[in-house]
This record gives sequence, structure tokens and C-alpha cells, in this order.
Amino acid sequence: MLRSKRKKRSFKPDKTVYRVNQRIRAQEVKVIDEEGQLVGVMPTFKALKLAEEKELDLVEVFPKATPPVCKILDYGQFQYQQSRKAQDQKVKTKKQETKGLRISYKIGKHDLEFRERQAVKFLTKGDKVKVEMILRGREKQFTKDAFEKINEFIKSLAQQIEINIEQPPKKQGGQLSALIAPAKK
Repeated sequence: MLRSKRKKRSFKPDKTVYRVNQRIRAQEVKVIDEEGQLVGVMPTFKALKLAEEKELDLVEVFPKATPPVCKILDYGQFQYQQSRKAQDQKVKTKKQETKGLRISYKIGKHDLEFRERQAVKFLTKGDKVKVEMILRGREKQFTKDAFEKINEFIKSLAQQIEINIEQPPKKQGGQLSALIAPAKK
């Protein structure tokens, strides 16, 4: 009998889970009221009574402190604010793409200039550029010349815009490639 082997997915929750009201396990907690003022350290049951009097929830916001820090607030509103913060951070992070440019061993001057303009455009947008040169047939004999051509291309880019060479030109089979990134400011 054959059994298929499948990878088990590990469950990772999307957001941090906060302990609320009766789920708080600590005996004593440091309490902060709804205005952000420190009330002090008190037993958990007293903090719960204080939160109930104000018709709000007691939320454990920093469980690793000794004693844990709890805030008196509206839990639903708190969750909404946390989701908004996470969404704003997600929007602000820019994903850096890697754009590919392919040049040939026998590329013409005008075509090379065109590829340079494309590379400058990609780099000014903040994307990385992977320059590739595929050597075909007898071109594989002239790898030294091909390295010189890619290095010239990179030097001409460096004159136009500040760049970082993340991966210098290297040969992989019948292909030369280099990875260029915009210089960090």
C-alpha cells in the first residue's frame, strides 16, 4: 500500500491575538486607562471591575512585561485601529521588482543605447535590473569579449545614474548575467 507524502502546512495567524477580560491569566497587571494615564499596578479582578464600571474592556496589550500591561478600552474599536495600521504599513512598503534586459553579443550601437535608456528608467523607478547576454554557437568562444561588453554597458549606466552592482557579471552555461540595483539614498 502506497501512501502519498504531503507537506503539512503550519498555521500562522494573520494578526496578533490579544487576551481580553476574563482571558487574562496574570494575577497582577499594570493598568492604563482610556485617556492613556497610568492607573497603577493592581490585581486583575480589580482591573476588570474598573473596566466594567466604565463599560469598556480590559485588553492585555503587552503580555511580556512584568507585570503585564493592560489597557481599558473598547476592544472592537481597538481591533479596527490595529487593522488600519497594518493596512497602512502594507500600502507604504514598495515591492522591488527585478526587470530583465537582454543584450546580444553582436548588438548594434543604437540598440545598446536603447537598452541603456530602459535600464535607467527601471533603476529610477527603484527596480533592480538583470542584464543577460546569451552566447550562441561560436560566440561561446569569445566570452572574454562578452564580459568586456557587459562591463562597458554597466560603466555607461554608472555614468548616467548611481548604481550598486549586486552581482558582477558571471557565466552560467552559455549565458552571462549581472544584477544591478539603484544606489540607496
